[in-house]
Amino acid sequence: MTELTPIILWLRRDLRLSDHPALHDAAARGQPVIPLFIHDDEVAGLGAAPKWRLGLALAKFAQALEGAGSRLILRRGDALDVLRALVAETGARDVIWTRGYAPDQIARDTKVKAALKADGVQVQSHPGHLLFEPWEVATKDGGFYKVYTPMWRAVRDRDVAEPLPAPSRIAAPDAWPASDRLDDWQMGRAMDRGAAVVAGHIHVGEDAAHGRLDAFLAHRVARYKSERDRLDMDACSGLSENVTYGEISPRTIWHAGWRALHDGHAQAEDFLKELVWREFAYHLVYHTPRLTTENWRPEWDGFPWQGEGEPVQAWRHGRTGIDVVDAAMRELYVTGRMHNRARMLVASFLTKHLLVDWRLGRDWFAECLVDWDPAANAMGWQWVAGSGPDAAPYFRIFNPDTQAQKFDPDAAYRKAWLAEFSRTPPATALAFYDACPRSWKLSPGDKRPIPIIELKDGRERALAAYHDHKEKQKQEDMAHG
Repeated sequence: MTELTPIILWLRRDLRLSDHPALHDAAARGQPVIPLFIHDDEVAGLGAAPKWRLGLALAKFAQALEGAGSRLILRRGDALDVLRALVAETGARDVIWTRGYAPDQIARDTKVKAALKADGVQVQSHPGHLLFEPWEVATKDGGFYKVYTPMWRAVRDRDVAEPLPAPSRIAAPDAWPASDRLDDWQMGRAMDRGAAVVAGHIHVGEDAAHGRLDAFLAHRVARYKSERDRLDMDACSGLSENVTYGEISPRTIWHAGWRALHDGHAQAEDFLKELVWREFAYHLVYHTPRLTTENWRPEWDGFPWQGEGEPVQAWRHGRTGIDVVDAAMRELYVTGRMHNRARMLVASFLTKHLLVDWRLGRDWFAECLVDWDPAANAMGWQWVAGSGPDAAPYFRIFNPDTQAQKFDPDAAYRKAWLAEFSRTPPATALAFYDACPRSWKLSPGDKRPIPIIELKDGRERALAAYHDHKEKQKQEDMAHG
């Protein structure tokens, strides 16, 4: 009867049927499969928007599993305790999952694997979250890549296996174990009234992800490089939301991008580069876990970052008086996402013009982004702040007004999100006031805010702070000989 014992498939950010190596392995063995999702400390610690969006992803994936003759079992608690309990209940001899690479994920999975193996349970982890395992991409001297471009060159022509098909049927156990009700978890509680607004801007589930990819390849990939930075154009794929929850695999996107490139769409290569930018983030997080919490460049320790205060609140509320910054912050609150160029601008303004610690920005994005990703979010903030893996020096300070003129020349983006720009604001701009907390006491009739800092003054202050910090470091180095 050993061969008929069930396999527990521990699901995390891999909520899809197609190109799912762990699911494919489990289904191919012919044993009953128990798909399990655990609401553990990692889930409990998610910000409002990503936790809410994860709940929607789970509901959609549960439907997909039912279509394949299976179901999703939900349990809450410490991951090891839950798995041990389910092993005892079901007689399972195997537990498998898709690997995670963030520090907390590695620590949890290492603990779980060791304990279950000591219990006599077979444990196996599979790839699937990335194109390349971080330990399989190395420099010529065997180290890890610290700069993106050389890594891109190293992986560009590597063979990537074709995506795996979805199983037509998943063997079910004779009796299903008990499951929590997803509604009881109240994954969207912290979203409050914002959930109804953001819901109109998301695309949940595997079918929606593939539809997004198809639409992008059919209509936008040919102009991706030339238009991707335009704030006033819908030129990007939008797939970051779906990749975050594993509703589509990076391998599926990779092969689709290469097909577009071979079909004559030269700008598809820039799309593929963005996929490898995500790989680079995980490559760095795996090799230098401090990236998510500490300055990646140790020489930035001691930099005089500012903390909480009125400027940070004005930034969060989209009330800095810098139009493109405010438009982006309101877009974030209405859609749960933000244009990539806008992410750079708001991050630069916060960390350079306002000299605010990048970790405060990281945390706000972690609260508000439906496509929040632990590696990409941390690397993005450090890359802009100057403390991260970036070949450019600190004095790269984006001028928001200049950037707006270049990437939003007709102010269409700003008009879409700022009610102050029009006597009859569009629905997008008004939606911000339906989504934001009542405690902010904001209304469409509010006057246009006065800039909290002159851009020239902010730039000069940032450069002076950087110069002083460098000089202080030199003196300390000389003192320690």
